[in-house]
Formats: sequence, C-alpha cells, structure tokens
Amino acid sequence: MTERVVRPTSRLLVLDEADRLLLMMTTAPDTSGHSRWITPGGGVDPGEDHPQAAVRELLEETGQVVADVGPVVRVDDFEVPWDDADHTHGHAEFFVVRLPHFDVVEDGWTDDERVDILESRWWTLAELEATTEPVEPVDLTTLLRNVLAHS
Repeated sequence: MTERVVRPTSRLLVLDEADRLLLMMTTAPDTSGHSRWITPGGGVDPGEDHPQAAVRELLEETGQVVADVGPVVRVDDFEVPWDDADHTHGHAEFFVVRLPHFDVVEDGWTDDERVDILESRWWTLAELEATTEPVEPVDLTTLLRNVLAHS
C-alpha cells in the first residue's frame, strides 16, 4: 500500500478590474503530458502558512506584490490522479486577489515552472463557461460565479 503524502497548496483567484480571471496552462505532473488551465499558486513551503505561501506564489508566478490575500474562499481536499506526482493527496486553500490588469512577469519562475507553464491568459466568466479546454478545479466557473456575486 502506498503511503499517504499530502501536499498543501495555496491557489489564487486573481481578478482584474474587468472581473477577468488569470489562468495558466500547465502540464500535469503525469507521464500523459495532459495540460489544463489552473489558477496561479503552488506548494506551501516549510515554515509558511497558506496566506504566506499565496503571497509568495503570486510574486513568483506573476511578478505582483501584495501584503495580504484576505480570507480563504474555498478549501479542496483531493486524491491526486497523476502517476508521476510526488504526493498522493492535495489540500488546496483558495484566496481572491483583485489587481489592476497586468502582464505576467516570468522573472521569479522556478526551473520547473519554466517547463510546466505553457501560457497565461485572462478569462471572462463567459469565456470560461464556453470553453471545452480542461480547467481545474473542474467547477471553476461555479467558484468564480460565487466569488463575483459576493464581491
């Protein structure tokens, strides 16, 4: 039996002034090479809490600096389906950050991110609802709709 290994992550719903959501097309940690659109974010490093990791990940993946990411708006606990991952389960905490529209700056990307992140793009809710491209989480449109309704 495989040992249960949980990877804690912080994910960011980055919204601009037109309520567009920033997503990144990434390659899954799997031998399939499957790609999907995900929110910016990543692992919580030792000694960090989820909000600190979210602030760091936002800077690393986008070049944007914020002092605070606010409250958690969603928590996901899930099994990891990828055959080449270094963990069996994930724990993701999501935060909302509103910023003026910007172009992603890649200066802080890790070597892995330079390989895994294929593209970044701002999406409207209507574009997300209409796309047939894979997005994670699979109910991202519902999450975004709820966030926009309460902001």
